[in-house]
Amino acid sequence: MSHRSQCYRTIALFRQYGWTITEMMIAIALGLFILLTAMGLLLSSKTGYVMQDQNAYIQETGRYATEVVSRSVRQAGYENWNSGTIPLQTADNFSANVMGMDAMTLKKTSAGLDGATSTDVVNGSDVLALRFFGASADGEEGAILNCAGLSVAAPASLQMAEQERGWSIFFVAKDSTGEPELRCKYQSKTSWNADAIARGVESFQVLYGVDVDGDGQPEQFLNADNIDELDNQLLLVGENAIARAIDKNRKTAWKMVRTIKFSLLVRGSQNARDDVLATEYNLFGTDYGNVHAAKDKGVRIREDTLPIASRNRIRRIFTHTIQLRNDAAGTGL
Repeated sequence: MSHRSQCYRTIALFRQYGWTITEMMIAIALGLFILLTAMGLLLSSKTGYVMQDQNAYIQETGRYATEVVSRSVRQAGYENWNSGTIPLQTADNFSANVMGMDAMTLKKTSAGLDGATSTDVVNGSDVLALRFFGASADGEEGAILNCAGLSVAAPASLQMAEQERGWSIFFVAKDSTGEPELRCKYQSKTSWNADAIARGVESFQVLYGVDVDGDGQPEQFLNADNIDELDNQLLLVGENAIARAIDKNRKTAWKMVRTIKFSLLVRGSQNARDDVLATEYNLFGTDYGNVHAAKDKGVRIREDTLPIASRNRIRRIFTHTIQLRNDAAGTGL
């Protein structure tokens, strides 16, 4: 074989192992397609995981908050009839076992409902206050717990019974990062405080089943403002403000409450949606919202009115209705 033939054969071999520009472009395109497909599958998998995780978070938060509030509502008006002595009972001049306020929030360290304000209220959230007797002198044996899980001692005497009854108060406020949370306000041995029991609660709404005719069954559900309006119509007697306040305690419409219905709008802890944000949440149903949403703030919430940073979160409504069982078993005052 001549030297020239060997050169041509060598060149041909090199040409067989080379890449043309067209082949290179096709290979790059195929590589990018495979890479994008893998990234799409990864993102889809992550989105599915986040959705599942956030749904579980909301379910757990809503169920826990519902359980804590429900347990406290059932405890309202508790009197210790299991004691070996005659139990302290709710006198007719005591304040009601159930009280509430519409579209208000509280300070952590003020006493009871003192210092309530409509400033910085989260989506018109309500305040629910519940009162009850403790069960023992030291607050430990046979303990009755408040909403914070702390034992409440029985009043030291009948004269101190009204002041020393236990409190469980629920309201919504924002933490230091701006996240709304359902809080429990309570009185410890030395001071008042409030702790978060559920983060991500965007609205807490309460309705009260009122027994107007005295048959033990509620005829209508009213919000706190409606019940306060009934109290404003009372004819109070007394020689001074203190005497008239005591007379109001005897006659207040809050003592006609037999059932409590509450609703929570709970959101996830992070953005997990990319759909159209136009959902309307009616915490007590569409019919109630159509009639009362204009005056009862917070019972209807539209996503497009919420802060932009949190609009893409998953949300769910939790609603529960509870009968005040101690009204039937105890004095009911």
